Amino acid sequence: MEIITAPAVVEKPDRHYAGIRVTTPFRGMFAVRDELMKELYAYDVGTGRTFFRLHVVDMDGPMDIEVGVVTERPFPAAGRIRPGVLPAGRYATMTYVGHGRRANGTLIDWIRAHELAMDVAEDPAGDRFGCRYEEYLTDPRTERMKTRWQIELGIRLAGASADRSHRDSTIRIL
Repeated sequence: MEIITAPAVVEKPDRHYAGIRVTTPFRGMFAVRDELMKELYAYDVGTGRTFFRLHVVDMDGPMDIEVGVVTERPFPAAGRIRPGVLPAGRYATMTYVGHGRRANGTLIDWIRAHELAMDVAEDPAGDRFGCRYEEYLTDPRTERMKTRWQIELGIRLAGASADRSHRDSTIRIL
């Protein structure tokens, strides 16, 4: 893994998107992501950046994931494609090329070392994130070699917004 932009805390605005959300096992999850990208690109959802969002993470069970494309305004629902918002707030981010699992570990280690709390709640289904994503700075539609993609990894930090999708859940440092 090559780090392009070192870990940092950045403020992000709300960003509209069109996305497809599914539950899938961790094993084979990236093949599912690739199929969802193809399905999403078959619709005219615009030319915004593609992202892969992890709503609930359970490495030993089902993963609640979503693939989306950032849009300028709310996107009308079409088949499995639904409108959504990547929520505003403070995010720990870094940009990398290469191995995503190592990048995630690097960013989480950095968050812990800086004693920051992630916007994540314990859930029987796994760790439920307020917002955790990989945004593809390299367009997957034009660059097929995943090893060349520049990817921004982002994890929303606790206290990022009063309007949280899991408002009644606890926040913890992983």
